[in-house]
Formats: sequence, C-alpha cells, structure tokens
Amino acid sequence: MTENPQDVFVPPTRFAVPGRIAVSGGAAALWQRALITDIRRETPAVSTFRLKVPDWQGHLPGQHLMLRLTAADGYVAQRHYSIASAPEGSGEIELTLDHVPGGEVSGHLHTVARVGDTVEVRGPLSGFFAWPGDRPALLLGAGSGVVPLMSMVRHHRRTGLGLPLRLVVSARTPEDLIYADEYADETTVVLTRTEGRLSAGHLAPFLGDGGRPEGGWEAYICGSNGFAEHASRLLVEGGQPVDRIRIERFG
Repeated sequence: MTENPQDVFVPPTRFAVPGRIAVSGGAAALWQRALITDIRRETPAVSTFRLKVPDWQGHLPGQHLMLRLTAADGYVAQRHYSIASAPEGSGEIELTLDHVPGGEVSGHLHTVARVGDTVEVRGPLSGFFAWPGDRPALLLGAGSGVVPLMSMVRHHRRTGLGLPLRLVVSARTPEDLIYADEYADETTVVLTRTEGRLSAGHLAPFLGDGGRPEGGWEAYICGSNGFAEHASRLLVEGGQPVDRIRIERFG
C-alpha cells in the first residue's frame, strides 16, 4: 500500500536546547504486546485507544511511543504516536489518533481494531518535548497536536502542581475540538472558523507583564508545520525566548 505522507511522524524541531531531560532507555527499547481495553470517540475523525501494557515503565508528559502492526503475511507497519494519558496510571496508557485518509496504521485502528485486540508498542521515546512539571508551561496546540499537551494538563491536575500551566488549543469548529468535555479554566479555545487564525491577541494575556509568571514560561507547541511556524513566530514576537520554545510537528 502506498504510504500516506500525513501518516508519517516528523521528529521534533529543536528550538530549545535539548538534553535537559534524559531519553528513556532499557525497557523502552523493547517491543511489548499491548491489549486494547477501550475505544472511545472524541470527534467524527478522532478516537482514543486505551492500551494495557503489562511491563510499561512509565512516561513523562509529552513523550510518544512507536506502535507496530504485523499482517498475517509478515508485512509490518509502524508509526509514532503521542501519549495522551498522564503518567499516573496502572500499566494503562491512552493514544488519541486521527483517522488519516489512506493511513495504514490509523486506518486499521479506526476501522478494524476492536477491544480485546493486541498491538505492539515500544517506548516511551524522546525527552526533548517532555514536561517534567518543574517549570511554568505555556502549551499551544492545533487539531491532534493537543494530544501530548493534554498529557501535561492531566498530569498538572492530578498532582496538584502549584506551577502555572496554560493551554491554548485551536480547532476549526466545536465538533473538531478534541477533549472538549475536559477543558477548564486553564484552557483557551480558539475556533478558527468563527474567530480566525490564532493571533497575538489570543496570546497577549499570557505574554504581558501581568500574565507572564516569575521566571517566564517554558513553551510547548504541537501541530502541523504551518501551525508550528505561525505559533512560534507569535511567541517570539510577544517576547518569549527562542531557547525556551519546544516544537513537535506532524506531517
């Protein structure tokens, strides 16, 4: 089957200085069998898959994993997916996936996979985009780019961290908004069909003297190439240091 470019993971852009968070090793390098225990619809094109991974060693909010499917004839397809769930779990993690037209892995999971099926996973991977909860975080996401950011939000809520955290999430319409029922006071929603594109005005409350926390933000951006470039430019123009912007983009 022809590869769909939209179903390909693009490694994070290293705007910030990498290496401050160690990349997981050991068990993270091994493939493990994961059981699908729940599937729930988020939007007409997006679903969350809950996986039970018996030997899961935990993750940091913002990390991703690799998921592998193997066909009966031995054909293998694998993709990188961000982890949506907070680290506080009991060997179960969640992945939230777009149903990408022509996507081999996302197409199988959305149309074929059922509760009780198994897949293979390896991870967690990447320490660059992870947020360990040790500094104020300003999160900007569009579409399914909100997935790793929601892991950070959920971690912040469950642990009762006193550090400031703010999420700005962009979607075309209310029907396209992933996790719509979970957003609270820390979240600003931008609906582009009615409000237009993310703008400096949307970010001004967080970048001005009254909104920027002491010590400043660590900024995380996740979305398409276009959104990542646009959002990072707005942050820099608003005074956010370039070396404190971390970007993860998808193709």
